[in-house]
Amino acid sequence: QVRLVESGGGLVQAGGSLRLSCAASENIFSTHTAQWYRQAPGQQRELVASINTADGTGYASFVKGRFTIARDYAGSTVSLQMNGLKPEDTAVYYCAVLREWPEQILYWGRGTQVTVSS
Repeated sequence: QVRLVESGGGLVQAGGSLRLSCAASENIFSTHTAQWYRQAPGQQRELVASINTADGTGYASFVKGRFTIARDYAGSTVSLQMNGLKPEDTAVYYCAVLREWPEQILYWGRGTQVTVSS
């Protein structure tokens, strides 16, 4: 069982920045795609960003150009640099490990709260 622990959340003013980190208990990100999701109160969980083992990245349209996903060389940590934060970015952010075929989320972290004030 792989454990994922997110950190770096907090309260920030609109326009500010935060950097989220996801630490895995083993080097899972060297063999699997890493994803960040978020869930706002009363909303469904939504995909924010992905990075695969070839360092190919993908972003939801609502964060493109503002957020950057990256992983460390060892494959045990994934980060999400969030710039230009907006109040609508307020949510709990979750790290996940994706098995691409058949597609399935294998592991979830417990999440970290991000709150953006206007």
